[in-house]
Amino acid sequence: MKITFLIQKGKTNKAGLAPLRCRVTIEKQRKQFSTGIFINPDHWSQEKQKVLDNGENHKIINSQLSLIKQKLGQAFLMLQIKGDSFDVDDVYKIYCGEDTKNEMGVIAAYVEHNNYYKKLIGKDLKEVSWQKFENTKGHLQDFIKWEYKQKDIKLSKLKQQFIKDFEYYLRTEGEMQQSTINKTLQRFKKLINFAVARDYLNKNPFLMHKPKPAKKEVVYLSKEELKKLQNKQIQNKRLDEVRDCFIFCCYTGLAFKEMSNLKIENIVKGKDNRNWIKMKREKTGKYISVPLLPIAQKIIHKYEDEMGEGRVLPSKTNTHFNAYLKEIAALCDIKINLTHHIARKTFATTVLLLNDVPMEVVSKLLGHSRIGITQAHYGQISEDSVIREIDKLNSKI
Repeated sequence: MKITFLIQKGKTNKAGLAPLRCRVTIEKQRKQFSTGIFINPDHWSQEKQKVLDNGENHKIINSQLSLIKQKLGQAFLMLQIKGDSFDVDDVYKIYCGEDTKNEMGVIAAYVEHNNYYKKLIGKDLKEVSWQKFENTKGHLQDFIKWEYKQKDIKLSKLKQQFIKDFEYYLRTEGEMQQSTINKTLQRFKKLINFAVARDYLNKNPFLMHKPKPAKKEVVYLSKEELKKLQNKQIQNKRLDEVRDCFIFCCYTGLAFKEMSNLKIENIVKGKDNRNWIKMKREKTGKYISVPLLPIAQKIIHKYEDEMGEGRVLPSKTNTHFNAYLKEIAALCDIKINLTHHIARKTFATTVLLLNDVPMEVVSKLLGHSRIGITQAHYGQISEDSVIREIDKLNSKI
């Protein structure tokens, strides 16, 4: 190990003092860090690696530099005695009083992971996605305390059994549904990949792990229910507005955020001379193009004289919107627990798939990042269409 102190003359402050940095080199690997010491460049000897005798506080500063070298030497010796492989970063971590890579804890690694991705918010990552990583970290902290009676455990101790026990904890103590468990484990897996990439972990315990399939019934309005909702005369203005917005999304597939943010500028003429909605999905950041079917176009015309600031539809908060939908469902004698998201499901099923629109087209109109997501959610509906077509074929034969 070689230790070198370097003065940064280019960062000399108004008092004429420049910061002193320390560079540690082990087998051509380097690590530089600030010593927190500022000195007059004229009083520094790079060859002797010390402040000259004519420098202010030269004895105190040289003692501090000697102490830094001593602490680094102790860290280096400690790692040599342990016998495990190590690098310059491990020496620095021990110097700072932190765990080495081999001793890194699960939660400590997750904190580093989340801090790394926090800087990408607004660039490659949405804050809501980062917050989900934070939530998973919280679940892990609670699990480690529950299972091991500790605040953290070493990454090196992770085995596949840890994942099974964590999954059991989420199901029993966390009372999560399988789909939520899978999402939590998926985010935990990203931490493991991060740890492997950083050499904090030698082996990925997720290699043999397979998530249990989450069976989730797709809830949507049938043709009859959709027609009943469209034709119902509603006198109350706020309920009528919410009903119209819901119907609009049943024929466009817009999520709540897209519906709320829809502006006149998002409606453009397509190659077919029809009006299309063109905008970026809030959730995935992917651009979507959805044709305006006649019923959706009619709803836009209904409100075009009332809307200001370029808006297309009346705005409501998500909470109020879903609360009003409960009243509307009761008025229309619809037994489904109506929420805005059911409009998107209705668009995918009743409006598209059950009218024989191909799955890849449905995926594109919904703005899914990949067709596998669409197939996972709506594969059963597609299967029903196949059965219907086979029944027609049977009658012909």
